Amino acid sequence: MAETPEDHIRIEADIDSELAALERSPRANLYRRLLASYPAGVCVVTAFDEYGGPRGLTLIAFCGVSLDPPLVLVCVDRASKTLPAIQASGGFTVNFLGSGSPHVARLMSTKAEDKFESIAWVSPSQPEGGPILHEDAAGYIVCRTWHSTEAGDHWVFVGEVLDGAVEEDRLPLVFHRRRYRELG
Repeated sequence: MAETPEDHIRIEADIDSELAALERSPRANLYRRLLASYPAGVCVVTAFDEYGGPRGLTLIAFCGVSLDPPLVLVCVDRASKTLPAIQASGGFTVNFLGSGSPHVARLMSTKAEDKFESIAWVSPSQPEGGPILHEDAAGYIVCRTWHSTEAGDHWVFVGEVLDGAVEEDRLPLVFHRRRYRELG
């Protein structure tokens, strides 16, 4: 489904409204501004809920943790509809969005129930993982939850890397100063 200029304006307005609603205090605003100055890759973290339905959310809170064993970390907002799926499934998939896919990042940042109906995805070979966004990802990592803990208004999940792949010819999508940007 192609995004029209009107859709783009509406989505940007929705995102701006959501960001404005999140502004809580001068300290929180400073924190957001400081983090926005650091460019980060855009990830969609996915999992299957208790009924086998796909769930996913956009985030930039991802990093590598350990080489032995191979561990990565993601941070998920407590209000996320994907959080219960990650907790129940025992794992997740981190999809690194590729350039040309800001529409997927915007879609997955919403609370819509039908997010997966308009994008292509496949199931991973491991039961712990979530949907793989093969047409929109520059790479993905399938993880089994190794550890989780609450941290402020988020849950931190450390995942043991079980599988993954990289699309060598696809550049990543980057988020910087509250905008999606493409490299190259």
